[in-house]
Amino acid sequence: MVCSGFGKLSKLRHLENLDLSYNRLNDSTLSSLSKVSTLKSLNLSGNVLFTGPHQTNAHLKWLSKLGNLETLDLSETKMKNNLLHLGGLSSLTTLKLEGNHLEGRIHLQELCNLTNLKILDLSDNRIESIRSFHGNGRQLNLINLEEIDLSDNMFNNSILAELSGFSNLKSLDIRWNKLNGSIDAKGNILCLRKLKTLYLTESYYLNETVAIQELQVLSNVENLFLDFTPLDISLLKSIGILTSLKILSLSYCDLNDSLPAHQGLCYLNNLEELNLNGNALSGAIPSCLGNLTSLRYLDISNNRFTGNIASTPLTNLTMLQFISLSKNQFQVPVSFNSFANHSHLEVLLADENKLVAEPIGFHIWRPKFQLKIFSLFNCTIEEHGTLRLPNFLYFQHDLRSVDLSLCNFGELRFPHWLLQNNTRLEKLILKDSSIVGPLSLSPHPNSKLSVLDISNNKIQDEIPRNFCSLFPHLQYLFMSQNALTANIPLCLGGLRRLGMLDLSHNSLFGEIPEELGMSLSLFYLRLSNNSLSGKIFPKFYHLFNSLAALYLDGNKLEGKILDFSPISFKNLELDVSDNHFYGKLPRWLWNNTELEILDFSKNHFEGPIPMGLCNLVNLEFLDLSLNHLSGTIPSCSNLQRVLHVHLAKNKLGGTLSDALFINSSLVTLDLSENNITGRIPDWISTLPALSVFLLKANQFEGEFPVHLCRLQSLSILDLSQNKLSGHIPSCLSNLTLKPRSEKSYTGSSEFGLLLFDEVMVDMGLMMYNLIGGSEDDKDYPFTFQEEEVEFSTKGARYTYKGNILELLSAIDLSCNQFTGIIPPGLGNLSEIRGLNLSHNNFTGPIPTTFSKLKQIESLDLSYNNLNGRIPPQLTEVTTLEVLSVAHNNLSGPLPDRKNQFGTF
Repeated sequence: MVCSGFGKLSKLRHLENLDLSYNRLNDSTLSSLSKVSTLKSLNLSGNVLFTGPHQTNAHLKWLSKLGNLETLDLSETKMKNNLLHLGGLSSLTTLKLEGNHLEGRIHLQELCNLTNLKILDLSDNRIESIRSFHGNGRQLNLINLEEIDLSDNMFNNSILAELSGFSNLKSLDIRWNKLNGSIDAKGNILCLRKLKTLYLTESYYLNETVAIQELQVLSNVENLFLDFTPLDISLLKSIGILTSLKILSLSYCDLNDSLPAHQGLCYLNNLEELNLNGNALSGAIPSCLGNLTSLRYLDISNNRFTGNIASTPLTNLTMLQFISLSKNQFQVPVSFNSFANHSHLEVLLADENKLVAEPIGFHIWRPKFQLKIFSLFNCTIEEHGTLRLPNFLYFQHDLRSVDLSLCNFGELRFPHWLLQNNTRLEKLILKDSSIVGPLSLSPHPNSKLSVLDISNNKIQDEIPRNFCSLFPHLQYLFMSQNALTANIPLCLGGLRRLGMLDLSHNSLFGEIPEELGMSLSLFYLRLSNNSLSGKIFPKFYHLFNSLAALYLDGNKLEGKILDFSPISFKNLELDVSDNHFYGKLPRWLWNNTELEILDFSKNHFEGPIPMGLCNLVNLEFLDLSLNHLSGTIPSCSNLQRVLHVHLAKNKLGGTLSDALFINSSLVTLDLSENNITGRIPDWISTLPALSVFLLKANQFEGEFPVHLCRLQSLSILDLSQNKLSGHIPSCLSNLTLKPRSEKSYTGSSEFGLLLFDEVMVDMGLMMYNLIGGSEDDKDYPFTFQEEEVEFSTKGARYTYKGNILELLSAIDLSCNQFTGIIPPGLGNLSEIRGLNLSHNNFTGPIPTTFSKLKQIESLDLSYNNLNGRIPPQLTEVTTLEVLSVAHNNLSGPLPDRKNQFGTF
C-alpha cells in the first residue's frame, strides 16, 4: 500500500482497530495515518520505523494527532532511547515497546503526560535503569500504571527502589535480569501495596529471593512466580503467611527434602494453582495438602515423591482440573479410582511412574470426569504383561490426546474403540505398547486425528485400504517397526496435511506409489528397511527436490539416480544406502549446500568423488562406503561441521599428503579397505576430537606415526593389514582411550505436539497463560540416523553402535611388519577392551604389565616371535574373554587355571 493509500483509511469513519504488524513499512510511509483520527488501537510491531544512528523527535511525529489512541504496539521497530515522540498520546492506556534497542538508562519522564497509561511493556531490551522522578524530585504522573513488564533486560536490585513510586502497580515482571544476592523486600516492595502479581522467574543469582522474616510484605500478592530461582526448603515452611496467594509457581528452584507437614504451604487455603515441577522433593505427600481444596492446577512432576496414590491426600482435591504426577516414584493403581470424585478433571498426566494392580475383588467404576488429555508414557508395570488398559478409558468421550507409549500391557489389540468413542481425538500415541494382530479400525471416520504413532509394536498384515478416508487430516503418521505387509496404500499421497510419514522396518513390498512422490505437504519421509523395489527416477525426482528428510535405505530399489535441475533444495537429510543404485554420483547433490546428512553407502556407485563435495559446508555425516568409487579423496578443508566420515570399502587410491578435513570437530574417519598408499600424514594430529580412526587394509607404509600419540580423544585405532614397519613407540601408552559419547552420533530431532494450547486456554488456568506453556507440552523425539562402526575383535568382526560404541576402546595393529619388543607401557592403557598385535614380527617376552589391563576382553598376540612364558600375572585380569598367543616361541608352564584362565 502506498503512502496516499493510508490516508484513504480516513474515509472509514468508524475504524478503531488497525493491525499493520510485520510488514516493510517505514515512518514516512505511515505518516498519512494521522488522518485516521478515530483509531483506538494501532499495531505497528515488526516494522523498521526507526532508522539511522540518531533518532529525533521527528520520528513518528504524526502519532500525536491520534488523540483517541488507547493501545499502541511499537515492539521490534528498532526504537532507541528517545521516547519524546510518544509523550503527546494522553489517551494511551497500553504501550508495548518489547524487543527494541532501548539500552542503559532511559528516562520515563518523557512519558509524563501519559496519565491514563495502565500497561507498559519494556521487555527484551538492554535497559539498566529507569528514572521514575523528575529532576526536581516530583514523582511522575504515571499514577494509573497497573502493569509493567521489565523482563529480559539488564536491571539490578535497584530497580525495586526505582519503581517504589508506582503505588497503583498490580503486576510487576522482572524476570531474566541481573538481580543479585537478596532483595530488600521490606524497603521496596512494601511501597507497592496494591501489587497482586510478581514475576521473579530465572533470577539465577539470587541467594535468597526474599528473606523469610520479610515475607509478610508480600501479603497482598496473589500470583507469585519464582521459577528457576534457587530457594531453600524453609520457604515452604514459612510461606503460609501469604494467605492471599492464588497462584504459586516454584518449578526448578533446587528445592529438596520432603514437603513440610502441618505448616507453611498447607495453610494457603485460597491457593488455586500450584507448580512444584522439576525439584528434588521426596517422600510422601503430607496429608495436610488435602486442605488445599480450592486447587484447580497441581504440577508435582519431576520430583522424587513416593507412596501409593490411593493413600495420598490428592483424593480430597476434587476441584482439580489439571494434575501432573509424572516422573516420580509413585505407585499408581491402574484403575485410577483415586480420582473417582474429581468431576472437574480434564488433564491427567502420570508418566514414568509404577503402575500397580488393584486388590482382588475390585469392581469397575464409572468416572465422574471427562478427560481431554491423558498420558501414561513410559510407565513401569508391576505385573509385567498382565495388566490391562485402565477401564475408565472405556467411559471417556471427550479425549483430545492419549499417550500410552512404552507401557507393556501384554498382548493388546489396537484400541479402535478409543477413536470411535472420542470423535475429537487429535493425538493417539501407542508407541511400543505391545499391540499385536492386524490393524482393526472402526468404520467411523475421525476427522480430527492429526498424530498417530503405533510404531514399535507387532501389528501384522496390510494397512487397511480405508485408512485414509478414516483419518483424512493426519499430519504425523508413525507405523515403523511392525510386521506390516503388502503395498504402500496409494491414498497416503493424497492426505493433504501429511507432513511426516514413517513406515520403516516393516515387510512392505512393491513399488513406491507415484502419488506419494507428488505430495505437496510431506517434508519427512522414511521408508527404510522394507522390501520396496523398482526405479525411483525419473518419476520420483520430486522427492529429492522438496523433502527436508528422505530415507529410502535398506530396500531393493535400483537404477541410476539421474541428474536434473531442481528449482531449489530443501534436503537436510538424504539416505539411499543399502539398495541397488548404480552409476556416478549425481552432480546436483553437490549444489545442496544445506545438506547435513548424506548416506549413499552399500550401493554400486562408481567413478570419482567430485570436488563438489567441498560445497556441502553444513555436512555433519557422510557415508559413501561399500561402493566402487575410485580416484583420490578431495581435500575439503572448508567442511568445518563434519563429524563422521565413512569412505571404507571402495577403490580409492592416492596418498593422504593433502589434508582431507581440517577441523576441530571430526570424530570418525574411516578409510578402511581401499588402495591408499604412502605414509600416514602429520595433519591427522591436528584433529583434536578424532576418536575413531580406521585405516585397515590399505597400502600404508613407513613407521608407526608418532604424531598419533597426540590424539588425546582417540579411543578406536585400526591400522591392520597395511605395510607399516619398525618399532611401536612408547608414547602410544599416553593415550587415555576413555569412553566418548561423541562417537555414537545419533541423528535425531523432535517436533512439538502442542498438546495443551487449546485445552489449557479453554480451562482458564492462569498458570499456563502467564508462564507460556507447560513442560508436558511434549517435544516428540525421533531418531533417523545412527553412527555404526565395524571393528574386528575376539576373532570376529562386529558392528558397534549406541552405548556399546561409546564404551568401546581398542587398538588393532595386526598384519603389518612391526618389529622389536612390545612396549611395557602398553600396560598403562587401563581403559582398553581389545588389543590385537598379531601377525607381526614382535620379539621378547609378553609384558607382565598387561596384568594392569583391567578392562581388556580380547588380547591377540599370535603369529609373532615372542619368547618366554605366559606371565602368571595375567590371571589377575578377570575381564579377559579371548587370549591368543599361538604361533610364537613361548615356553614354560601355563598360568594357574583360575579366574578367567579357568574358562580357556
